[in-house]
Amino acid sequence: MSGDPWAAVLERLDDAAKLTGLDPDIHRLLRTPRRVLEVAVPVRMDDGRVEVFTGWRVHHDTTRGPAKGGIRFHSDVDAREVAALAAGMTFKTAIVGLPFGGAKGGVRCDPTRLSLGELERLTRRYTLEISPLLGPDKDVPAPDVNTDGRVMAWLMDTLSMLRGELLPGSVTGKPLSIGGTRGHAGATSTGVLLATRAAFSALELPFTGSRAVIQGFGKVGGPLAFLLSSAGMRVVAVSDVGGAVYNPGGLDPSALADHAAHAGTVAGFDGGDEIDADDIWAIECELVVPAALAGAIDEQVAERLETRVIVEAANGPTTPAADPVLERREVVVVPDILANAGGVTASYFEWAQSRQGYAWDDELVAKRLRSMMDDAFQAVWGRAETLDVSLRRAAFALAVERLAEAISARGLFP
Repeated sequence: MSGDPWAAVLERLDDAAKLTGLDPDIHRLLRTPRRVLEVAVPVRMDDGRVEVFTGWRVHHDTTRGPAKGGIRFHSDVDAREVAALAAGMTFKTAIVGLPFGGAKGGVRCDPTRLSLGELERLTRRYTLEISPLLGPDKDVPAPDVNTDGRVMAWLMDTLSMLRGELLPGSVTGKPLSIGGTRGHAGATSTGVLLATRAAFSALELPFTGSRAVIQGFGKVGGPLAFLLSSAGMRVVAVSDVGGAVYNPGGLDPSALADHAAHAGTVAGFDGGDEIDADDIWAIECELVVPAALAGAIDEQVAERLETRVIVEAANGPTTPAADPVLERREVVVVPDILANAGGVTASYFEWAQSRQGYAWDDELVAKRLRSMMDDAFQAVWGRAETLDVSLRRAAFALAVERLAEAISARGLFP
């Protein structure tokens, strides 16, 4: 990851504070995470030795509701990255109008080198260590990079065993068999599709026939390639850690997904030409979707891009230094805290259903997701026009205003 993610968040927060004339006291509150817990995670490995991993859970702000945010298992995770992602969740939930605050968690490990048993023991021990923070009204984790429904099931089970009561509302992204929701799995991708449609409509660009480039073919990029294709876009290039593939006529997302599942990468797919992963940025297209890790679009990449619109599916994919370059080149960026909010919105629906003990039908979930994403987009677009700024600056301004309203209403205890 390039740059310091926490410094990037502060830069954007400071800008929003200036734009909105934020109360300096509230500004100071938002510049500091509410709590940062760092834990040792000792795990008995399959060979009998004990390995000690480091884990974090950060609450950035919990004024608007329980802390909400994913847990990632990655070898590069550190405290500043987790804090930055937690702050992103604070702003994201405010933009979509969810009754949540922002949190994030992570364990520094390489999950690809762990057996299933080791992964389960790691998850359960990490849950035990951060358990004082967790609960349906305190902090509700969800899947993130390298974690999934299975990991969430272990987390929920561990917390339920510790508390001696079933706590389905303590986690989202669970398997359907223990209270998950059907709409959760592809909700981030669906939200990105909705944000893309809204942006193209607002810019009066034709959606059907437009060309899309997707960086990342994982939990979000994979389903998104299929959704964009089905909606009439041509996905001309896709990259992942193994390489990239390009076909000006459009890639077949189903065949590509089959290939990637078998080969472990999109590289080598015979439905397109293999190109260098770095070269996808220079492909002429109407839409670029960064759907991998943070810091992918820096100043150099921003200068190379040949696109009209960027819709950020990943968290923090554009560095602050790249923003002015993109503005100068008139590339419209739908920021991550708006574009990828479909995931946390579906998490909110799952949490609400777990609290009610009643599952909503699929149609209702889809309808409410569409409505909340559209409302959020219109609010940000309107704020951008009023302030005459980019969508990113407008999104942060809107989030900060909503947070300030909640902080002022609650006051400071004691």
